[in-house]
Amino acid sequence: MKTTLKAKLTLLYIGKNENSLNKFSAAAEEAEMLYMPNAFEASKWLRENETLDGVICEQELQGQGGLSFHEYFISRFDKEQRIPFILIGEKKSKEVQQEAMNRQVDDYYVQPVNAIKIIERVRFLKELKVNLSSQSISYQKETVKPYRISFLKRSFDILVAGTALIVSAPFLLLFIVAIRLESSGKVYYISKRVGTGYRIFNFLKLRSMYPDADKRMKEFQHLNQYADTDVVSEEKEENKPEIKSIENNVVLVGDGPEVNEETHNRMKRESSESAFIKFDNDPRITKVGKIIRKLSIDELPQLINVLKGDMSIVGNRPLPLYEAELLTTDDWTNRFNGPAGITGLWQVEARGRSSKMSPQERKELDNQYVEIANSKYAFWKDMWIIIRTFRAVFQKENV
Repeated sequence: MKTTLKAKLTLLYIGKNENSLNKFSAAAEEAEMLYMPNAFEASKWLRENETLDGVICEQELQGQGGLSFHEYFISRFDKEQRIPFILIGEKKSKEVQQEAMNRQVDDYYVQPVNAIKIIERVRFLKELKVNLSSQSISYQKETVKPYRISFLKRSFDILVAGTALIVSAPFLLLFIVAIRLESSGKVYYISKRVGTGYRIFNFLKLRSMYPDADKRMKEFQHLNQYADTDVVSEEKEENKPEIKSIENNVVLVGDGPEVNEETHNRMKRESSESAFIKFDNDPRITKVGKIIRKLSIDELPQLINVLKGDMSIVGNRPLPLYEAELLTTDDWTNRFNGPAGITGLWQVEARGRSSKMSPQERKELDNQYVEIANSKYAFWKDMWIIIRTFRAVFQKENV
């Protein structure tokens, strides 16, 4: 088997935690580590140097904290946010983790850390950012005019999303309680998604699976509708964020299955035939989850995304970062030149005839919708898709 040598990374570590310093020193073969005790010394070094592959920063720093330094770092040294920035906390804190996500920190770990895993994480993020950045540049240079949402479509989105949130609030609260009663853990998740023009945003959804869903990926891989029969033993999956970190276990999360990053990286090395995964009657879905998925209630929090302008009611499904990375060939980049949406062409087509839709068909429908979205009949086509969505929601087929 042909192997590819990994380029040695140059990483800047900011902090004084002796345990972490020892672990990263022991991983010297994986990365050239530069150590700075605080934000002041780090800033001084950054002003005099340009070559850097990633930053690993402790949250509890003397003087300026890690979150504050990240804000300074992206405003002063990395305005395009191409350099991975990893934050390390002394203890698990949901508040700090949420704040880090809101500020677009690339990942958050908790002491004690695994130096090798963090270095591999930086390598993964660096590759992802380079790919997305290069595709974004080529996308902007194309003669195709970048998509701009029309006043009519935006007004419709605000009206529908606002009204739907108000009307559905009691039902939403009822299912939130039901989710919590059936299984422990958060009733929602936030994931990083790629939408119009490769813009990344925080995607909201109700949890419909058991909290340990990511650990059971391999157990049920044979149920994957998109798996090639020759590679079904390898894990692929459609849905994550999101890319999030649970202490030292990095988990990729999407519309359904969750998978840890090691699984994803192994899948990526073995095959990139399909960017999607969908399980037939996924056994990891909770009883409440089956109901909210069948009625699409798990999608309701995305109405908040619509109000914020991240998405529209109708559009191409926003993709997890690693899926977007797999769809950066010339044939498929056009799908990002249309609005991201809650429902769209491939959803109603899949429910309308068969759940066994191939990745090729799905991507072609995404590109087809972009042509619709940029036509003068776009609004009325959207109304047609919405009508079909209502019909599809109440079908018996479990997709």
